[in-house]
Amino acid sequence: MRYINTRDFNHQQHDKIGILLTNLGTPDEPTPRALKRYLKQFLADPRVVEFPRLLWWFILNGVILQFRPRRSAKAYATVFTEQGSPLLFHTQAQRDAIAAQLKTDGRDDIVVEFAMRYGNPSFDSVLDKMFAQGVRKLLVLPLYPQYSASTSASSFDELSRNFMQRRWLPDLRFVSHYPDYPPFIKAAADKIRQHWHTHGQADKLILSYHGIPKRYLLNGDPYHCECYKTSRLIATELGLNESQYITTFQSRFGREEWLKPYTDATLKSLPAQGINSVQVFCPGFSADCLETIEEIGEENKEYFLHAGGQRYEYISALNAEPGHIAALCQLIYDNLHGWHYTSANDKALHAEALKQKVREQT
Repeated sequence: MRYINTRDFNHQQHDKIGILLTNLGTPDEPTPRALKRYLKQFLADPRVVEFPRLLWWFILNGVILQFRPRRSAKAYATVFTEQGSPLLFHTQAQRDAIAAQLKTDGRDDIVVEFAMRYGNPSFDSVLDKMFAQGVRKLLVLPLYPQYSASTSASSFDELSRNFMQRRWLPDLRFVSHYPDYPPFIKAAADKIRQHWHTHGQADKLILSYHGIPKRYLLNGDPYHCECYKTSRLIATELGLNESQYITTFQSRFGREEWLKPYTDATLKSLPAQGINSVQVFCPGFSADCLETIEEIGEENKEYFLHAGGQRYEYISALNAEPGHIAALCQLIYDNLHGWHYTSANDKALHAEALKQKVREQT
């Protein structure tokens, strides 16, 4: 087996710490061709669709990829901007803000990058770039607050696949989840408070999370429990009682039962219960994307208003807002504990040592 080597490797290169942020991914452009390529990679992942492989191959390639890309392309076209995909440019902004904060804190030898599990930038290309810069200690932070095998574990799978092909492996730390991390909970609650300060409070706060099949829960996936824990902690931070908020699950796919209650069904039923105004926040999404902007911001709004609701407001994701960046930086610092880095002074001392060694040899 031939391993991936480091081109032009310099043994005198200073070791660096790397922070790799990861997220789900996005098509390169809102076209049927790009969506087919993206969906094929996404839906072929056995972590995402736990189904007999041979049968699923025929369903995916013979049915789903023949029709879904065109329909999905139309949906993505409604959220793409001049900057491109929202998930992409929000994640870029998060990367840039975290890097800037670390530099301000004097951590100038930390390399911060991001990769997408599906689509671009890929794990392979970003890891190549980081290791070429001298990263020898790597902290991987998937931007999924709540753990699921279909998200966090899938990211670890892709990381492992890449590492199996490499000659030199870095020291590795992996943040699998942070559903109850106090700075994250506070950032989420502060975001909601800011919205209330401007728009007032609605009859009900909906905390909507991406769904997964119910059988994943029955097979031991902790995602369902972690979502409810995040909701409870946000509600406590906001001073809400159980009657003032609801935890729901969105974005189901296929015919089998997924985690309930469903977001769309809940919103359709609320007006009949005398709930005329709602505000929806998605604590499982670190950045706005198709599922928040189009599905929650538009599609589910129509469901609620058509059912008789009078006021519907989507509270945007945390994105690169200062409170969120501060929480992520603190999470990074907590997980870097014990890892040293090369300071500017260390560099100067190392350079002087090399000069002295050259003088001794001559």
